[in-house]
Amino acid sequence: MPFAQLPGVRLHYRLDGDPGSPPLLLSNSLGTSLEMWEPQMPALAPRFRVIRYDSRGHGQSEVTQGPYSIGMLGQDAVHLLDALAIPRAHFCGLSMGGMVGMWLGINAPGYLDRLVLANTGARIGTAELWNARIDAVRKGGTAAVAPAVLSRWFSQQLLEQPTPMIAQLRKTFEATSTEGYVASCAAVRDMDQRHGLHRIHVPTLVIAGTQDGVTTQSDARSIVERIERARYIELEASHLSNVQAAPAFTQALVQFLANRG
Repeated sequence: MPFAQLPGVRLHYRLDGDPGSPPLLLSNSLGTSLEMWEPQMPALAPRFRVIRYDSRGHGQSEVTQGPYSIGMLGQDAVHLLDALAIPRAHFCGLSMGGMVGMWLGINAPGYLDRLVLANTGARIGTAELWNARIDAVRKGGTAAVAPAVLSRWFSQQLLEQPTPMIAQLRKTFEATSTEGYVASCAAVRDMDQRHGLHRIHVPTLVIAGTQDGVTTQSDARSIVERIERARYIELEASHLSNVQAAPAFTQALVQFLANRG
């Protein structure tokens, strides 16, 4: 399995697709791993050189000492592209991955061709909310908050009859390092990118879930209003829309990256 030793962290990554195809970097959400993108891979791999990676503190990537920042996670993405000798790529990130995408659009636009920001926000929750979650995880690990987190990721109907993919995501979440999760929660807690969004000029698609109570439609529209000519779609889904509404998500992603949507 490929690992990249980057400045300050060792990241686990995976490459799929033809090396000559347009590169596409995918960034996972808080508490998941690169496996979260499996529903998209049958459509993406024949069209793109897909680079998936486990964010710092997640999956098989190194758990470095926290707290993290979105800027730190954004630099990880830049350093990974540099290590793979990829000067520019499309980027798609969901939730925390979308926050990384916003940071790249603001601070490292030269690395981006097209940008997809899914189920994310430029400012999410309050310090009190995130500190309460951090305290709960420190006391009981990620398993202590798994039921509450899964109820935000998916509809109740799906949780009552989980697919193998949802069962795997639960397993991945509960196996996530306490330190890595807490350090990443701090990154989301301390982030506020609202005043930098006007600096994003790459073509951008913002995806929202109609049932998403974590990053709401209002959060998504706020991003769209601040990015010139950003496009916006809503999917019938909760927070992990790429799983719950996989066909529609994948279609929108492919069409946008192919400059057809």
